[in-house]
Amino acid sequence: MITLTDGAREVVRSYMDQSDGEFTALRISIAGGTPLSPNFELTLVGPDDIRESEQKVDVGDVTIVIEEEFRPRLEGATVDFVQRVNESGFEVKLAKTVKLPTLDGPLADRIKTVLDAEINPAIASHGGSITLVGVEGTEIYLEMGGGCQGCAMSRMTLRQGVERMVRQAVPEVTVIHDVTDHSSGENPFFEGPAV
Repeated sequence: MITLTDGAREVVRSYMDQSDGEFTALRISIAGGTPLSPNFELTLVGPDDIRESEQKVDVGDVTIVIEEEFRPRLEGATVDFVQRVNESGFEVKLAKTVKLPTLDGPLADRIKTVLDAEINPAIASHGGSITLVGVEGTEIYLEMGGGCQGCAMSRMTLRQGVERMVRQAVPEVTVIHDVTDHSSGENPFFEGPAV
């Protein structure tokens, strides 16, 4: 069940009422971010815009549509409309926080060894670091820090450098998740001086 605060319900109903029936539901989806801090996208949609893969959830007089895959993550969430000094908009608060997988065990130890001995020394010259934050089965969760957090090249560094080195050293790793919040940090998406 998803909860809409009175403020959120009022704003959604106001937009729906002004649309003369064009918008009949509120779509909530997860659009990026990290497993720890997902970014939510809220969109008003009409009846023809609702996909077969979406489920309808009636919350009082508002219908919410959610992709089936997002439903467990949004279970118990609260949608609010907030107004602050320089911003206003919808805010989704999850009921459940994601529990990171374990950092114990032989696989975690081997990954930490690769990070400490091979990967971090190589990216330290760029002011970056990569930390293992969890292992779940054969899937690992890495977080980029320092100069890597928010760097425009971070995706390429992870996929073409780090992932390749990890898979060579620890071939049983099946999936590597980047849980870095690249939009925050000291210099997110740093650009060099103009020339």
